[in-house]
Amino acid sequence: MKFLVLPCDGIGPEIIAASMSALDAVNQQHGLGLEFDYEDVGFKSLELHGTTLRDEVLEKARQYDGVILGTQSHADYPAPEKGGRNVSAGFRIGLDLYTNVRPARTRPFLESNLKPGKQMDLVIMREATEGFYPDRNMTRGWAELMPSPDMALSVRKITRHCSERIARRAFELAMTRRRKVTAIHKANSFHMTDGLFLDVVREVARDFPEVTLDDLLVDASTAHLVRNPEQFDVVVATNFYGDIISDLASELSGSLGLAGSVMASDTICCAQAQHGSAPGIQGQDIANPTSMLLSIAMLLDWIGDHHTRPEYTAAAASLTQAVDRCLENPESRTPDLGGTMGCRAFGEAVAQQLTTTA
Repeated sequence: MKFLVLPCDGIGPEIIAASMSALDAVNQQHGLGLEFDYEDVGFKSLELHGTTLRDEVLEKARQYDGVILGTQSHADYPAPEKGGRNVSAGFRIGLDLYTNVRPARTRPFLESNLKPGKQMDLVIMREATEGFYPDRNMTRGWAELMPSPDMALSVRKITRHCSERIARRAFELAMTRRRKVTAIHKANSFHMTDGLFLDVVREVARDFPEVTLDDLLVDASTAHLVRNPEQFDVVVATNFYGDIISDLASELSGSLGLAGSVMASDTICCAQAQHGSAPGIQGQDIANPTSMLLSIAMLLDWIGDHHTRPEYTAAAASLTQAVDRCLENPESRTPDLGGTMGCRAFGEAVAQQLTTTA
């Protein structure tokens, strides 16, 4: 199998490089036979090609078994008409990566931001192709407009099709976990859009009688995440809500830098760290590559599941365990976790864990 690797912006090239050393080790350990090609996206692509994301890169990505995407500095890009194309959104729409999977879990050997004694182990299933995102919810044009200098409007799009497929993926995942799904919405205010989403989730629930379904208003869900995180197993949400609550959940569990993330369609999966590009620490070798490493492990697991390749499933487990073993040792933590190990050295330490346990 072949992966397309896209380092992108900020600390992206650093965490990608650190993660690739560990991926090379797990590739050898489990005999995956992985091969890698690299392409430029983000600011480097803008400099070379006049756009942060070329259409040919998207088309090329379709030929690969998986994609590894670094962090992007989208807020610093020029306007889209000047080449500043949102890379993540471009992949989500271009490859129909509608499922954004964002787990969050506490670890007994790391301090969390929860109340003492509280634990978290949940997965947020975020729909990623529509919602309150003006750069991706129209076939043509932009979903934000200004009729006058003093008025700005934004259009939200929720469809039965996209709600149904993210709900189904959520229930399928719940069947492999603790068999509970929580739908996040604001149907008391957004009667039609959130109402449609919630109706569809309830319809899908009928196909999974073994799974318990409940629902929470999005504002109430933030309080419940803080007060009683143990109540959550699989959380399904529209794009905007899922984006916000996944950051909250990850930070509560310990740090945004400790949470993996993948974007997937029915045929291809893309690993991307859950955090941003952190340009303030770019080039200093102090970034924490954990999120990128765990995202790659999730990509391997996705391939194992969707292609019936048990060696990939085993490789995903090995990589995740190696990351946790490194995090368990205070001497092999990056500065954000109170340690002194650099980004590159952390990747090498994970690779060493894989080599010694082979």
